[in-house]
Amino acid sequence: MAQGNAPGNYGLDGLEAGLDALEASVTGRTPFRQTFVNKIIPPIIAIAVVLVGWQITFHVVDDPTKMASPGDVWNVVHQAWLQGELLGYIWTSVSRGLLGFLFALVIGTPLGLLVARVKFVRAAIGPILSGLQSLPSVAWVPPAVLWLGLNNSMMYAVILLGAVPSIANGLVSGVDQVSPLFLRAGRTMGATGLKGTWFITLPAALPGYVAGLKQGWAFSWRSLMAAEIIASFPDLGVGLGQLLENGRNASDMAMVFEAILLILFVGIAIDLLIFSPLERWVLRSRGLLVKS
Repeated sequence: MAQGNAPGNYGLDGLEAGLDALEASVTGRTPFRQTFVNKIIPPIIAIAVVLVGWQITFHVVDDPTKMASPGDVWNVVHQAWLQGELLGYIWTSVSRGLLGFLFALVIGTPLGLLVARVKFVRAAIGPILSGLQSLPSVAWVPPAVLWLGLNNSMMYAVILLGAVPSIANGLVSGVDQVSPLFLRAGRTMGATGLKGTWFITLPAALPGYVAGLKQGWAFSWRSLMAAEIIASFPDLGVGLGQLLENGRNASDMAMVFEAILLILFVGIAIDLLIFSPLERWVLRSRGLLVKS
């Protein structure tokens, strides 16, 4: 009898070993050489191409009032660093942007859940949220200045008006994609009301929610830059948007490009440090992160 069961046991053991090997191959550490070739070299090549094209364009234009060379921009950045001003520019804008985004997160998340789960609310304000999401954030700067004056409250109001619709709509989209089977299974196990929302709906809606958060941050950052450019005031400090406007007023193209590059750098850094790991975590938790 034991010998008769041996082939079946061997088949199950072999299947289990094969699955273990497959899991190990997927979750194993990527060799540094492969990471270097696939992740590090491409951005370096792209940056080199941009710098070469930038330098060629500078020589073709041959007008320092219209185009600054990479070397000129580097000198301005280096001087700002030596004078202790560079981190001040960055921190002034980043602190405003992150705080405003947190406010938008606190408001947009329950609003998105309300719109997603209550039909009357969706019918009433769902189209308004979609319309606000498509409205350029710069349009909110003049009324915010008239309502609140030239202060940080105006900056946060513009960020909220730009980011809340994206966060709410992202969560609505994520909730709409939750399988009804999950909700029925949750109710069967007693997960109803707030418990069902916390343990069933939100985890299942995470992909859409994370996408909404990422888009909400992009709107927050762009809204803040627009507010700093248009509503400049000495008491507000010099952020990156104000630095860009100062360069324009002084016809200093090196300063203008310095501000543009710093704005781009912050956007890329926030994405790499916060949203990319968050997206990878969501994909990994669902078994969707496949290493090539």
